Amino acid sequence: MEVIKTAWEFFQNEILGMGWLNRLISTGLNACGLDTTGRIGGSIQFFIYDTIKIMVLLGVLILIISYIQSYFPPERTKKILGRFHGLWANILAALLGTITPFCSCSSIPLFIGFTSAGLPLGVTFSFLISSPMVDLGSLVLLMSIFGWKVAVIYVVLGLVIAVAGGTLIENLHLENQVEEYIRHGRSMDVLQDELHFKDRLHYAWEQVVSTAKKVAPYVLIGVGIGAIIHNWIPEDFIVSVLGDNNPFGVILATAAGIPMYADIFGTIPIAEALLAKGALLGVVLSFMMGVTTLSLPSMIMLRKAVKPKLLGIFIAICTIGIIIIGYLFNLIQPMII
Repeated sequence: MEVIKTAWEFFQNEILGMGWLNRLISTGLNACGLDTTGRIGGSIQFFIYDTIKIMVLLGVLILIISYIQSYFPPERTKKILGRFHGLWANILAALLGTITPFCSCSSIPLFIGFTSAGLPLGVTFSFLISSPMVDLGSLVLLMSIFGWKVAVIYVVLGLVIAVAGGTLIENLHLENQVEEYIRHGRSMDVLQDELHFKDRLHYAWEQVVSTAKKVAPYVLIGVGIGAIIHNWIPEDFIVSVLGDNNPFGVILATAAGIPMYADIFGTIPIAEALLAKGALLGVVLSFMMGVTTLSLPSMIMLRKAVKPKLLGIFIAICTIGIIIIGYLFNLIQPMII
């Protein structure tokens, strides 16, 4: 048992967390005359280390996930989802969202396609909630920073929100709240040629390059903010605003994430820095979920597809779910970290 524990800690710290890279960068910066224990040197180390770590993990994850996705083009996915009904359909749609490494804005076109194809509205919303919130990338990145317990519980609770939210929307019978051009649209099934290994690998690599170009600016911004928080903002200030002394920290963090636009890869370094400064775990995760699920740009895009009533219900479901999860993580933090 001790061997398994040691092996897992090595995998988490040195493979996922890339501790060796952090030490290498620290040695290199110290050799160049920078003190990595100081604010400037520490900020530079944090920026270089987190940027490389996130982009490498991102590339590997997207390559693997996109290769798997090459077996499930949208037309085939619609047919698979169409065979299920009720709660099982919502669960399957939420699980499908976990293997789509998209931000919320990228998920909306797929949501529109699924809705136009005639899939139940609740099913498509389960996908829309799950996709940006609990993709496999978030699982791996959260494991690299917070450990496997936090990562698994985060993903499970995110899936619960997606399934519950989609089921509620389905039972409210809000089909008339979808814009007419989508309700009356029809997507055509395109016959898919059987791809060979090289074709799938080429497709996966194209997705890596495309995704990296899209998320790189947000990763750099997120890492930059994280470096500032980690090395320049006093710990007492973070604790007073986002620590256990403020019962409204989860609500503030959720609201603070809404104006921002980033995916899970851009929010991770900010979350890492906040937690290191003393912010509660639930507060940090609420901020991440607020950014990835309820960002203002994605809500503006979603408004083009649904009417204000349905948009408001979607925002309310996600907000309440995020806040509940945030307070739950605050409660169980001593047991999982």
